[in-house]
Amino acid sequence: MAKSVSRVLRRKIILIRLYIVLLSLILVLALLALISQAALAKTYVVTDGDRVVTYTTFTEDPQEVLEQLGLSLNQNDTYTTQAVEGAAAITVRRAQKITVHYHGQTTLVTSFGETAGELLSRLGLEVTGEDVVSHGLEEATCDGMELSVDRPEILRQVYTAAIPHAVSRCNDPTLPTGTEVVLTAGSDGEMRCAAQITYLGGRETGRQILSETVTRQPVTEIIAVGTGSAQTQSDKPLIADGRIILPTGEVLTYTRKDTVRATAYTHTDRGCNTVTATGTRVHRGTVAVDPRFIPYGTRMFIVSSDGSYVYGIAAAEDCGGDIKGDRVDLYLPTHAQCTAFGRRPCTVYFLG
Repeated sequence: MAKSVSRVLRRKIILIRLYIVLLSLILVLALLALISQAALAKTYVVTDGDRVVTYTTFTEDPQEVLEQLGLSLNQNDTYTTQAVEGAAAITVRRAQKITVHYHGQTTLVTSFGETAGELLSRLGLEVTGEDVVSHGLEEATCDGMELSVDRPEILRQVYTAAIPHAVSRCNDPTLPTGTEVVLTAGSDGEMRCAAQITYLGGRETGRQILSETVTRQPVTEIIAVGTGSAQTQSDKPLIADGRIILPTGEVLTYTRKDTVRATAYTHTDRGCNTVTATGTRVHRGTVAVDPRFIPYGTRMFIVSSDGSYVYGIAAAEDCGGDIKGDRVDLYLPTHAQCTAFGRRPCTVYFLG
């Protein structure tokens, strides 16, 4: 019985030892596999612009490394490889579209991050001291850059320029308050200029005036600003026995009187302007006459024959194609005033 128990115990001990040996063998093999894998793995330092990644893998194909890192290459993109201490370096070179303008010629080229000077040199485009470059030659290229190399062109040109006219306003008590009448139409003057103009890439970048000669002086625009009030019945003069007593108390004398057919005109009517036939400026009191009937320079006092309208003191200073015989045309500042006046008989008192 004792011998039987002893044999069973020895068998168990032998099995346990076998298990231990087998387990040790498995551990040794696993350790050897890990050491082998570590020896076969490779480390890469991948640079893509500002992004730098250190990556360990078992592949030796740089293209696969980039794919594992999710770095896709677009058309014309490339990469370079280089051995560094303890690793391999992969540098992605992204294609950049650069527009080069060189002395009026435009070319679309591809760059991979070189400097502007290196790009121009690679393209065989010489830059001299007379050229103006849009970017520094040491500046790195970037996608979408427009690099221009132009040589200034200096030309002498002669041209005309406008001289703006001034505007002058003067108060006129004969016009109602709030009324403005252009007495003299303004016009710009003109000067002849000579200039040295610098062009760069077809665009003007500088202008030096060499001379300026006035060929036509500007004409100042003169505007009458009404400050007076409308006439009332109390403003009407007293006329009798060769005398005219104005509301102001001033006394005028007249030598004779006559009845005329009167109309009104203004300087904006067709064929009219602000200068009369005698060279004076039109104003309230300017009357167009037939100089054969009423000589130029004749001073008059004019009222409507029914006494409802007082034109006042006037002078024969203008004429017109339709003004014949006993017909007169009274100047009023606005077209509306002329329309309101219409056509009516008036009495002309010839002042002494």
